[in-house]
Amino acid sequence: MKNAINNPAINTNTAMKTPSGHTSSIRANKVIGTSVKDRSGETIGNVEDLVLDKLSNNILFAVVSFGGFLGMAEKYHPIPWSSLNYDEGKESYVVSFTKEQLQSAPSDSLEALTRNDSGPYREKAYDHYDVPYSW
Repeated sequence: MKNAINNPAINTNTAMKTPSGHTSSIRANKVIGTSVKDRSGETIGNVEDLVLDKLSNNILFAVVSFGGFLGMAEKYHPIPWSSLNYDEGKESYVVSFTKEQLQSAPSDSLEALTRNDSGPYREKAYDHYDVPYSW
């Protein structure tokens, strides 16, 4: 997949940005495994996977695992990519959601989150977190 900087066919003014304005390319394996924290600095989980929209070349959401203990009863939550803000000092993504929002967020298995073009879960996630659709 070409990034917007190297592909003149993609308008960089509409490229998906994180709240910090970051639009540079990054390898998926650098994102996967990165911790996700809330505003207070508490770790809420880790990025397990990314779900891509093949038609728009956008990242729809990150699959974040949290809620389990030692890998048991862990839940997988779709969090809109634009809601993750990388904090270099914390070496983590930070979200501005409340603990209650995160606990009541849509969740399912990794397989279910990507079934049927991720439609049901991407809309549930964006609506739940009140994030504008990116598609």
